[in-house]
Amino acid sequence: MELAQHADEELMRALYAAHAAPMFGYVLRLLEGDRQAAEDVVQETLLRAWRHPEALSAERGDIRPWLWTVARRLVIDGVRARRVRPVEIPQQALGSLPADDELDRALESWQVADALASLSPEHRAVLVETYYRGRTVSETAEVLGIPRGTVKSRAYYGLRALRLFLTERGVTG
Repeated sequence: MELAQHADEELMRALYAAHAAPMFGYVLRLLEGDRQAAEDVVQETLLRAWRHPEALSAERGDIRPWLWTVARRLVIDGVRARRVRPVEIPQQALGSLPADDELDRALESWQVADALASLSPEHRAVLVETYYRGRTVSETAEVLGIPRGTVKSRAYYGLRALRLFLTERGVTG
């Protein structure tokens, strides 16, 4: 057993010494300069040669055409696999992409609703009319049946109370 293993090692060393460098150059051209992928293809090609000793037999003749064919097919298979597989994006890149985060938006909405609930009904009504419904001071005064000055005053003090409530909870700075 040990003699056969030694013979296998010698055969693979000889195969590597004779064919690895020229095969690497061939594969590197096929892969347009991707050194890592070329090294992988050369390694896989030599591994397949070791697994298929019938390809190495003396009757078969020169092994180089077989090796180059295997290497070329490995390159083609790799290209096809990358076409089928979706593009992988590193995790670090995903963290830097701007994205709408529905969870953040929902949390903000909940915090603002909680803050609005803490206001007096009069202040809340003015803020809802002016900020959420987009009404002017005059329109808000007409809808609520209060003077324009009162709308301005309640909007001012309502916003102040809202800001204080949110600051106390660490939402705003």
